[in-house]
Amino acid sequence: MRLRADGQSELRSGLEVLASAQTSAAVLRQHAADVDRDAAFPRAGMGALRESGLMGLLVPREFGGAGGSLTLMAEVATVLGGACASTAMIWAMHCQQVAVIEAHAAEPLRSRVLRRVADEGALIASVTSERGKGGDLFVAVAPLVREANELDVVREAPVVTAGAEADGYLFTMRASPTSPPSAVSLVYADRAQLEVTPRSAWRALGMRGTASVGLLLKGRLPADQLIGEDAGFRMLAIGTFIPVGHIAWAACWLGAAAEAMRTMLAVFRDPQTRRRFDVHSDLFCERLARIRLRLDVVSAYLRQLLAEYERLRAGGSNLERFDLASFQIHVNNLKLIASESLFETIHELVQISGLEYGYLPGAGPLERTFRDLRSASLMLSNDRLAVANGRLALFDRALTLS
Repeated sequence: MRLRADGQSELRSGLEVLASAQTSAAVLRQHAADVDRDAAFPRAGMGALRESGLMGLLVPREFGGAGGSLTLMAEVATVLGGACASTAMIWAMHCQQVAVIEAHAAEPLRSRVLRRVADEGALIASVTSERGKGGDLFVAVAPLVREANELDVVREAPVVTAGAEADGYLFTMRASPTSPPSAVSLVYADRAQLEVTPRSAWRALGMRGTASVGLLLKGRLPADQLIGEDAGFRMLAIGTFIPVGHIAWAACWLGAAAEAMRTMLAVFRDPQTRRRFDVHSDLFCERLARIRLRLDVVSAYLRQLLAEYERLRAGGSNLERFDLASFQIHVNNLKLIASESLFETIHELVQISGLEYGYLPGAGPLERTFRDLRSASLMLSNDRLAVANGRLALFDRALTLS
């Protein structure tokens, strides 16, 4: 896919970015097993992404970035996801934060942070988890305390992807001590502006290299480091934070699942190994067909949502145009179908690949990918998204399909 369809220079730029992604993916792939085994932050992989300039993929060119589109971001996430899902997820969530800063931060904060991302490869982490709110993105517990033109921040989060390694943070907070939990504000802070205290280690079944530790953040920030309108997180979230996040996550998961399928197809075709499988049986072929079907369905839905989202983004800066039941349903559906279908894809691959290739560690990609993709339905819980979509469906009178 082209970055845009209006010139060879744009096409070359997109191809160069994808070539850089493939080069970086080779580094990610080399270290993926060690990162998973040790539950270690992927330093080599993230170093490669910094060196390649991919940390600044969504940063506009005027600030030194690649000026890439969301479609290009999704393509890169798919490439990286096929090499190391943990590293790809760190990068994808970083891109989500960059997209929010680019679209909603005021000057001079916007320019300063985007230039740092482009020049230094600064890693921006997302801090939305919080005890006592049940995973609801639109609720915040810890309040901002305002003194003159400064914000006092005390924010604890049980899970922050790459939290101990981040160079900056975007975090949700209750607008004030007297505000209701639904009055959520978004704040940016450089790491140097905060006292960052790890609270818990990351001992997870999968996505072990994301180093998603618990953190306590404390600091005093300038008031102009609020992102978007005060207590206006909801509109910012439905316009940028959630759709960009779901697109990036789905692309990572799709890349991981597709790479697992690609690897096992090579095993099924290889004369030295295919005799272990009844590749000519109707049952084997029927299962393989359904695995391929799930991959194609997720890929098609991802592309369709990207096209719908880009059309809405072209409509200007007014976020109200994203406050449509049909669009929010489509965004949530991408996350639901990607997380559930792609995990089922790996589950079926394990079943037809058998004990040696499908279940034992080290024999192939399935065991690690199975564990990694099990986390997908837990990230912004599918149960919560399904409930939201059921309620939204009551308001979509036209039944606007994707």
